[in-house]
Amino acid sequence: MCGIVGHVGSRPSAPILLEGLKRLEYRGYDSAGLAAVEGGAVRVIRSVGKLSALEEKLRGTELRATLGIGHTRWATHGRPSEENAHPHAVGNVVVVHNGIIENYLALRAELSAAGHAFGSETDTEVVPHLLDRSLREGMDLEEALRETLKRLDGSYALAVISADRPDRMLAARKASPLVVGLGDGETFVASDIPALLSETRRFIFLEDGDVAVCDRSGVRITDLDGRPVDRPVQVVQWTPAMAEKGGYKHFMQKEIFEQPRAIADTLSGRLASVEGAVHLDGGD
Repeated sequence: MCGIVGHVGSRPSAPILLEGLKRLEYRGYDSAGLAAVEGGAVRVIRSVGKLSALEEKLRGTELRATLGIGHTRWATHGRPSEENAHPHAVGNVVVVHNGIIENYLALRAELSAAGHAFGSETDTEVVPHLLDRSLREGMDLEEALRETLKRLDGSYALAVISADRPDRMLAARKASPLVVGLGDGETFVASDIPALLSETRRFIFLEDGDVAVCDRSGVRITDLDGRPVDRPVQVVQWTPAMAEKGGYKHFMQKEIFEQPRAIADTLSGRLASVEGAVHLDGGD
């Protein structure tokens, strides 16, 4: 279980990303990072440990970028390290991911045979490599993401940005939560509503197979074949206290209703750790 947050708009993204990650740190505290598109290039900053380590690394750094994505990691494939921290960048494209790419070993072998060099032990890194290959073949970013998603087995919540498209952020989900937040001249994505409650109360809940293209004016959602999808905008009236409880009346109720998800997350993380240890000598 990891946390994702993203922003595209007219304000600097870094403070928004950091604040969102603070609300999501319960989803992972092994490492954290953010990426921003600035001056025609992608800048990635990552650190090991809790979010405070990333904040310290950013201290004194001026980031004016208005497009960015952030991540806080609970390690599954690959030990906690700066190399394994998200975001992962290849070429001009950068990705954050929550979930498990079950066929990553086959994809990694295919890409390695084609000359791609990997810098981490994670399952996630196959995603930016697949995107980069499709972009080099002449696809645009949206088409490249759809083609990449069709190659992935498992679960994912993804946010993608590229230096070639400094005006937009892409997102997609399958069996991992992801919401789009709508602001005034800006759009957000996050793994969970509390990450964005200080910015907006208007949300779209993505469903499995959705691909979202976000820019300053809002979001356009399609399926994996590019057909338009209509998802309702919902106004969330939670107070900060209710947000901490996930909308439930009290923590006991929240814990009761979250037991199935907690069991599923525990089992998927345990299986991923074993697989990583066997195949990559880098398990948790």
